[in-house]
Amino acid sequence: MSGGVTVTVRLVRSFQHRNFRPVVYRDVRVDQTVQDFLEFVRGDVAQRDTLPPPFKRHSYDTMKIIHQPHGSKSNDLVVSLEDDEKLILRSGQTLREAGVAHETELAFFCYTDYQQYKRNPVSAW
Repeated sequence: MSGGVTVTVRLVRSFQHRNFRPVVYRDVRVDQTVQDFLEFVRGDVAQRDTLPPPFKRHSYDTMKIIHQPHGSKSNDLVVSLEDDEKLILRSGQTLREAGVAHETELAFFCYTDYQQYKRNPVSAW
């Protein structure tokens, strides 16, 4: 590794419709702040030619740890609705302090959409 970790960010467009796209980031510095990483990913997503416009323009504002290496995975297909206080990344922390390590998977979503889905976790097909 050349100074950073590999992180997969799952861009969640819709919880109800299970609409998401994974994006892999290599050489992510875990000593940067969560806010800096959010801004970087937001800017990168807006410029990616491989993503459809609805993913590029969505209002992402929150990241949550989905899976950490050597840990168990949730049965939820998009993101776990539990342990928010432990797994949602806080802007005053570094990625390391938030628990991000090599091969961590993160969800990037709009917090108000997440709250609505959490109140009524029904999937539409």
